[in-house]
Amino acid sequence: MNKKQLLDDDFKYIWRPFTQMKSLENPNNKPIIIKRGRGIYIEDVDGNKYIDAVSSWWVNTLGHSNKRLNKAIYKQAKKIEHVIFAGFTHEPVIKFSKKLVELLNNKLTKVFYSDNGSTAVEVALKMAYQYQVLKGRPQKHKFIALKNSYHGDTIGAVSVGGIDMYHKLYKPLIFDIRQAQSPYCYRCPMNCEKETCNCECLSSVEEILKEEADNIAGIIIEPLVQAAGGMIMYPPKYIEKLRVLCDKYNILMIDDEVAMGFYRTGKLFAYEHSGVVPDIICAAKGITAGYMPLSITVTTDEIYNAFYDDDVDGYKTFYHGHSYTAYPLALAVAYENLKIFKEMNIEEYLKPKIAKFSKELEKFRNHKNVGDIRQTGMICAIELVKDKKTKEPFKYEDGIGKKIYAEGLKLGAILRPMWNCMYFITPYIITEEEIEKLMNIAYEALNKVLPNEET
Repeated sequence: MNKKQLLDDDFKYIWRPFTQMKSLENPNNKPIIIKRGRGIYIEDVDGNKYIDAVSSWWVNTLGHSNKRLNKAIYKQAKKIEHVIFAGFTHEPVIKFSKKLVELLNNKLTKVFYSDNGSTAVEVALKMAYQYQVLKGRPQKHKFIALKNSYHGDTIGAVSVGGIDMYHKLYKPLIFDIRQAQSPYCYRCPMNCEKETCNCECLSSVEEILKEEADNIAGIIIEPLVQAAGGMIMYPPKYIEKLRVLCDKYNILMIDDEVAMGFYRTGKLFAYEHSGVVPDIICAAKGITAGYMPLSITVTTDEIYNAFYDDDVDGYKTFYHGHSYTAYPLALAVAYENLKIFKEMNIEEYLKPKIAKFSKELEKFRNHKNVGDIRQTGMICAIELVKDKKTKEPFKYEDGIGKKIYAEGLKLGAILRPMWNCMYFITPYIITEEEIEKLMNIAYEALNKVLPNEET
């Protein structure tokens, strides 16, 4: 089938995510047909190669078409591709669960499986509420979430989201929450400075808890980085202080690690930077290195034991499950992913790359439209502003991100800005030379759209 026929059929039969389909009538907006991937690059049907600077929606960790991961899937497929997880189990899920809990090495000991990040969050919300019911606190049915937050697109996940463009339309369908201030250091809601901040924005959480802690089941956060909100980054001490509040007011801390987990921040999970432990964590994306849909919701013995009972069909059972729960093919590749991380000594392996990104980010510092530069581990972000002194943002209608994306493609990199924020979340195997190449492309693309003026 030729390229034109493929694109015609794509438009005729497929409804794409986060896309106004009418815009695809414009020849310049046609999707790029990808033929293959290798390492940090993907290649289209015309032979053009692009650095995958966004890890294909933040999922890829070890590069495209990794030989060991390919082999792991093939070996498992020859044994059993899938089996019902009610009344049955299998070696890949047992091996992965054991290894994960050993790596956590803390009070998070029980792993519940699903198949995507939104669902992992749904599981956590239901689990937290049912736990409160089982502990004799049924009035605790509300949740606190943060402004600028994103936890997925299913109804429960949308309910705890804080980005109007994604969530406002569905308000009649979602449950009521309490929304607290976002720890947005560059645009601090409390007018504090990053250098002297003591997480004053947490006062909005405590104000809610003072008024109605008796009705709050838990709070859900994205640890250290509010990703879809614009790669908004905040310090670990925020999580430390939040843990104190959760304990004081007897609510659960739900940690959405879907984007940050599996070493994106330099550690297995982002919460580890804080030295405290959440009550529930949700993870997906990098869990299988981008190969297979898989997600987990991990919790404590304390929560698990509240559901443990002799009445097998009673209300203490956690009624949640999916056809592909604990999918053997996904678990086989997830286990191999962890093995490779261990052999690489991944935390040490990433340190020089994190440092290289930090160095390369400095070339953007004096650009007239760069308001803020931020980095957490392997996640880098550059917030673009219309006016550097006032921090005036570009309007959505200005389409700055789309223009930079288009220029990046011409130069050989997938730069998919989030709002007014250029960001980089690459596969971990990117070399220091490739980091420099990527950042040079990004700087050139930025200057094509927003030419810098010498000052």
